[in-house]
Amino acid sequence: MDKDRVIGSAKVVKGKVKEALGKAIGDAKLESEGKADKIKGEVQNAVGGLKDTLRGE
Repeated sequence: MDKDRVIGSAKVVKGKVKEALGKAIGDAKLESEGKADKIKGEVQNAVGGLKDTLRGE
């Protein structure tokens, strides 16, 4: 498994937590940061998956 997949998955989790916390406390900035982190993580996870596929893993 490529390290980008691991890091990307961690960013997705971090983004979900930030987004939920932002919603809970009414902080729109924190919520939007969480959404952005989640998207970045999903992209990085996809890149890692592509690298795995190219390597034949």
